Formats: sequence, C-alpha cells, structure tokens
Amino acid sequence: MSFLTSMSEGWQFTLQLIIVLICLFYGAKKGGVALGLLGGIGLVVLVFLFNVKLGAPSIAVMLTILAVVAASATLQASGGLDVMLQIAEKILRRNPKYVSILAPFVTFSLTVLCGTGHVVYTMLPIIYDIAIKNNIRPERPMAASTIASQMGIVASPVSVAVVSLTAMLLAAEHPLAGFDGYVNLLMITIPSSLIGVLAVGIFSWFRGKDLDKDEDFQKFIAVPENKEYVYGETATLLGKKLPRSYWVGMWIFLAAIAVVATLGYFENLRPGWENAQGKVTRLSMVNTIQIFMLLAGALIIIFTPTDASKISKNEVFRSGMIALVAVFGISWMADSMFAVHTPMMKEALGSVVQDHPWTYAVMLLLVSKFVNSQAAALAAFVPLALNIGVSPAVILAFAPACYGYYILPTYPSDLAAIQFDRSGTTRIGRFVINHSFIIPGLVGVTISCTFGYIFAKMYGYL
Repeated sequence: MSFLTSMSEGWQFTLQLIIVLICLFYGAKKGGVALGLLGGIGLVVLVFLFNVKLGAPSIAVMLTILAVVAASATLQASGGLDVMLQIAEKILRRNPKYVSILAPFVTFSLTVLCGTGHVVYTMLPIIYDIAIKNNIRPERPMAASTIASQMGIVASPVSVAVVSLTAMLLAAEHPLAGFDGYVNLLMITIPSSLIGVLAVGIFSWFRGKDLDKDEDFQKFIAVPENKEYVYGETATLLGKKLPRSYWVGMWIFLAAIAVVATLGYFENLRPGWENAQGKVTRLSMVNTIQIFMLLAGALIIIFTPTDASKISKNEVFRSGMIALVAVFGISWMADSMFAVHTPMMKEALGSVVQDHPWTYAVMLLLVSKFVNSQAAALAAFVPLALNIGVSPAVILAFAPACYGYYILPTYPSDLAAIQFDRSGTTRIGRFVINHSFIIPGLVGVTISCTFGYIFAKMYGYL
C-alpha cells in the first residue's frame, strides 16, 4: 500500500480520521463491547496500510476501571448498594413535591460514592413512582436524574475519569503551578458539577406540561387499562428490613473511599521511595485507588456472606467490563493515529484553541459522544490537547465537558429512563435529536463548565 504512505500528510490524516469515525459510529450503533472491538479494525488499517507506529493503550486507566468495577460489583452483590438506595428513597419520599430537584442530587451523590453512573437503574422506577403518584410529570425528575448520575462521574473520588485526568495533568510537559493533583481537581469539579445539577433541577421543575394539562397524556389514561398501567403498583425498597451484612458491606466500601480521599489530600501519608538522586517518589493516586478498591472488595467478601460467583453477573460488573473494552480499543486507536500527526495538528489547531479555549470543551464533548465514555474520551483527547498546546488549566476548568453522550439518546441509562416511564412523557422525539435528555444535558454541562472556569480562575490556575 505504498500509494497510501506516499500521500501528503494532510490526505493521510483525512483518510485515517474518516476510518476512525466510521469505526466509532458503527461501534456506537452496535452497542455493548462493539465500540472497543471496532478499534481493532482501525488499528489494522492504521498500522498495516498506513504504516503508522503503534501507540499505547491506556493501561493505567484500564486497570483502575477493573479495580473500581470489581469493588462496586462486590458492593452490589453484598447488598450494600440496596442500603444506599433505601436511604435515597427515604429522602425522596419525605419530600415528594420537590422530586424534580432532589432526585438529580440523589443520583449524583450515588455516582460520586460508587464511581459509576450505572447505579441509577434501581432508582429510576422509584423516582417514577414518586412523580406519578404526586401528579408530577415523570419526565422532569427522570431525565434530570439520568443526566445528573453521569455528571457525578467527574466529581467522584473513585471514578476512572477523575484519576486518569489527574494523572494526565500531572504528567503534562508544563504542569500547573500549585496543582498537586487529585484533591485539587475535585475542588474544581465537585462544586462546579453541583451547581450544574442544581441548574438541571431548576430547569426540570418547569419543563413540559403539567399532567392535567397534557392532552396526549389525558387521552391515553382515559382508557382504563392504560390508566392502570401508568399508575400501576408502587415500586419501593421501604419497609424491607435489610440484613446487617448489607450494612457492613456498605460501610466497608464507604470507609475505603474515605481512606482514598484522605490519602489524596495528605500526600505524606502515602509511602514513598527515594531514588539515587535523593528524590522521593510517592505512591501515585492511580495505584492508591487500585489498591484500596481491591481491598474493599476483599474485605466485603471476608466479612459478609457474599456469594463471590454473583459478582461477575450483576449490572455494575457487566457495564464496567463494557467500558473497559471501549477504553482499550478506542484509546489505543486514537493514540496511534493522533501521535503521528501531532505536529501538524498543533500547527493547524494550536492557535485556535489557545485564542478560543471554549473550542476545547466543544471538541471534548463531541469525542465523548463518539466513544460513549467519559474516561475513554479523556484518554483519547487530553493527551492530544496537551500536545497541541492546550493549557492544563483549560483542561482542568472544562473537565465536565467529557460528558457529551446525552446528545443522542443511545446511552443505556437514558434508554432505561424511557422504559421505566410508563406515562410516555420521557421519550425520543420525532426527529431523534429532540429527546428528553438533550436540554437538561446541555444546561448541566454548560453551567458546570462555566463555573469550572470561574473556580479555576479563583484558585489562580488561569
């Protein structure tokens, strides 16, 4: 294929980009692990046809995903997640009129604690039940809750996105002065994301017609069978006495998170090793999270009657493994392609991004939609951005922009919300793009990025 390698770099880049986009679009359409597997096609074309030097997959990110998913899946298998969900339901049912604002904060908090947005699935039928029984349009809290659950990833001390982004910013050629990593990142992402979730909740409070004024809904429930289907039986975890072992599992997991956060804040508590030059290298936060997530899972198995065979069969484990394969294939393909063209892209895009920092956020948002994963989007795009001259401060400020897969309603949690909403108010519109999640998503991410920029300035990074 010498005619391909003899083309100008511009033409080679264009053809390679088309091939990569085809793999991304087709993989996203197929769903599941297909997105990661399609990276194999891209790699074969790049390496064997274009003679591109093979890049490196994001091993550290993948191992962190593995550790966090293993711990979270063990938590679910132990019943500890049921305890969290029961507490969350108590909060919502005590304040049913405010479910449109409270529900997003509840699902956001669950994600922050567990490191994955997939914990939202069990909450969705409860949120629907509270809304419909109080004559609140279910679309309001349900769409907001799925959006907020994903926004929590970039604010979670045990999420892969946070750990990998921290590592990439610390490894930048010109690291930020005063930025020591993990905790400094969370000091930006937690408050900015919380403000974004509040904005989503306030917007959702007023969106759509009230059920008594919605002609389509009233026409639908005029049929007795439909009304019974819509209002149905009450979905609840209340009244269920959960075994003591469930609580033990939850406290072990939360204790591990607390230890990780403490070690992130107090660097000197982490062990260090002195090299020949006398410089002390501390245990990285990436490795710290990996160690303590594995420890949390092990302690849960030891101190609770958890059936280890069920760990690999639950939703958290399955979803996590899909994310692992996606990060593997996509990050490897992206690193291989962009590394060889970095000088050209720096010359073409470097000045644009430096003069208009918001363009970085837009591009990251679009990459996230292509790969349907915040960790994969960061792994694929941040190294490129750093190489073409994007300031680490801009990357830090716009961290929430790594969530863009609400643009099209293809993500599992969005589809689950549509399925659980028996009233039909949470839906995909006639033109696909006009669905229930796009405006809350845009509101939440835009506000989070705006305040992320403000906080980054406040702390002197910008």
